Amino acid sequence: MKVESKIFKAYDIRGIYPTELNEDVAYAIGRAFVTFLEVDTVIVGRDMRLSGAAMFEGVVKGLTEQGADVIDIGMVSTDQYYYACANLGHAGMMVTASHNPKEYTGFKMVKKMPQLLSGDEGIQDIRRIVQNDDFATPKRKGTVSKKDLTAEFVDYVVSLVDVKVLKPLKIIADTGNGMVGPILKLVYDHLPVKLTGMYLEPDGNLPNHGLDPLQEENRAELQQRVKDEGADVGFAFDGDGDRFFTIDDRGQFVSGDFLTALMGQYMLERYPPGTKVLYDVRASWAVPDMIKKSGGVPLIERVGHSFIKARMSKEDAVFAGEVSGHYYFENFYYADSGIVPSLMVMEMISKRGKKFSELLSELESKYFISGEINSRINVEPAVKMKEIAQIFSDANKIEWLDGVSILYDDWHCNVRPSNTEPLLRLNLEAKTKEMMEAKRDHVLDIIRS
Repeated sequence: MKVESKIFKAYDIRGIYPTELNEDVAYAIGRAFVTFLEVDTVIVGRDMRLSGAAMFEGVVKGLTEQGADVIDIGMVSTDQYYYACANLGHAGMMVTASHNPKEYTGFKMVKKMPQLLSGDEGIQDIRRIVQNDDFATPKRKGTVSKKDLTAEFVDYVVSLVDVKVLKPLKIIADTGNGMVGPILKLVYDHLPVKLTGMYLEPDGNLPNHGLDPLQEENRAELQQRVKDEGADVGFAFDGDGDRFFTIDDRGQFVSGDFLTALMGQYMLERYPPGTKVLYDVRASWAVPDMIKKSGGVPLIERVGHSFIKARMSKEDAVFAGEVSGHYYFENFYYADSGIVPSLMVMEMISKRGKKFSELLSELESKYFISGEINSRINVEPAVKMKEIAQIFSDANKIEWLDGVSILYDDWHCNVRPSNTEPLLRLNLEAKTKEMMEAKRDHVLDIIRS
């Protein structure tokens, strides 16, 4: 079958509907999934995108005609999907394009929790099977059954925090017409907090704003409302609910680096010294510094949920955070969730007895970060990254774990290509605000030249 190779990404399948990815391709991917994994049962969920129902039907047809039974868990958030895969013990396919614009569709695929298919392990095999029509001969026709695990999911995630210590915090949560709104309401009904919801109804038309809270325009209204309404904290979730973002009581966006540092420190209070925490190559020095200070062992890993999950499981780490808003928990099957870190943040603020901004003040006065800056380039990313490495060849260390990382005593940066968009991404940090801005501008000039 003729299918564009570019839809097969580093840790999922993602493309524009229907030109790059449609029902016919979904059917072939479903067949290839069963052929490659040799599974007899597959859990399938989907998000609220307008193409979701058609893509769901296409992939389910492929799965069942290839001989697998399908458990349909309905329209769910991705963390509900991970919960289902973990508790039912089966492989899974989630029809979602995460935070991408509404014209996209795609699949996140579980082999067996916490193992996901990635470009290195499975996704390129799926591509080859689809493009070569190399499907196994099916031995039977699979069936479709429905399973609703909503109540069990709610009970489980609520059990991960001590509800008795939660204060009546005023929370404003923006789910952006994505998949989190319905499950968020059910979970928060069990908590003594005051929830004000924004755009909680799933709507694939996305009538209010985009699905990626890292984009300023998608969180601007939430930030203003937190400030104007005197909320303790604001929460934002991406389209499928596996990424989580916070707004402090000043109405300011909290970087993923700082939230990873604070939650990592908080999580380690309940574990013995030497407990491991993962962070990604883009992160501020704040993360390893805080982990070490709390008696933990910080471990660096490349960007991407399939890589983080596998490493957490291998290292028996209790927590991991990515700058992009993914947070992973040992007691949530090493998976990323939007709901779980929101509960942890509320518990942390309640127990600390301080405003969220006060918890951040020490980090803000010591660590000066650029945030992630995206640039479109006219050359191959590898060429540009090699140029950067050559220019900064006098650095203390140059690493190629994920993109290129340049490390000096007083500043460091990571430059890497996006795995989901045609971009080169820069994250940079320095010991002073002035140095950060100067080095940031210098590296950006190189990237964009």
